[in-house]
Amino acid sequence: MTKQKIIFSGIKPSGALHIGQYIGAVSQWVEMQKDNDCIFSIVDYHAITVKQSPAELRRRIIEITKIYLAAGIDPKKSIIFQQSAVPAHTELAWIFNCYGARMTDLNKMTQFKDKAGQNQESVSVGLFDYPVLMAADILLYDTDIVPVGEDQKQHVELARDIARRFNNDFGESFKIPQSLVRKEGARIMSLLDPTKKMSKSEEGQNHSIALLDDIETAKKKIMRAVTDSGSEIIYDPANKPALTNLLTIYAQLGNREIKRLVKDNVGRGYGDFKKDLAEVVAKFLENFQAKYNKISDDDVIEVLEIGRQRAEKIAQKKLEEVRKLIGVR
Repeated sequence: MTKQKIIFSGIKPSGALHIGQYIGAVSQWVEMQKDNDCIFSIVDYHAITVKQSPAELRRRIIEITKIYLAAGIDPKKSIIFQQSAVPAHTELAWIFNCYGARMTDLNKMTQFKDKAGQNQESVSVGLFDYPVLMAADILLYDTDIVPVGEDQKQHVELARDIARRFNNDFGESFKIPQSLVRKEGARIMSLLDPTKKMSKSEEGQNHSIALLDDIETAKKKIMRAVTDSGSEIIYDPANKPALTNLLTIYAQLGNREIKRLVKDNVGRGYGDFKKDLAEVVAKFLENFQAKYNKISDDDVIEVLEIGRQRAEKIAQKKLEEVRKLIGVR
């Protein structure tokens, strides 16, 4: 019998979760929990690398937990917990800051450069250092596989480097994790600019469809989505990126094969295709939101507390081992 793999991943409670994150991450997690030991976190300490409203942050933590549950992540099969509720994450991150992480590593992180822009001297140290906290998140649980988007793969590589360096200094302490990037639907793009990834930060401008969007609003966003020149509905990432993006959304949310979708739309115009897609998105959101609305805040509190206990038991054991190795215990 093949030994089950340990899977770890998480989402920041900042901004509204959109269909791109559902397709690229959460839906994949649901499948993974069937045959693996899965740990899914609401990584709230990553969220505060940029300024957050405390009340909004508390609301988003509850909201994302409900989204996990509504999507089908089963707290009886998987551990669901709030990152800040397990102090071992931040303590191990500090240890990694001293043993394993290097300034040269962090200076290479493209995500920091993208988020900080021209203001690198004035952003928080946390925004610069958060890949080290992400490494701690992953390595605390002897993680085998980290499902991530292509833009986060570099951070998993850093976790691997930190683990190797620590192991080299103190003996085999950490498992070397592997990143897993979804092949289809891994990167859902903006509805208005197919050169950019769909982003939470651009919500309200028709760039993305939030999982909790009003149904009619979501349908209008699809109808306003940009298309490419010409009229033929084909899957061609290089020459028809906008249409390719819409076909990918249709295939993932409508449970269809792209080849079949292309065949079924021969001779049809973009307008008719987008009307069909709008209905597919509407049906998906209606079903998803019905499940979401059945989950109470009390349900969430219970799930997070059980998850905290389970996660803390694993994390604290690893942390105690590390403390002894570095000489503070």
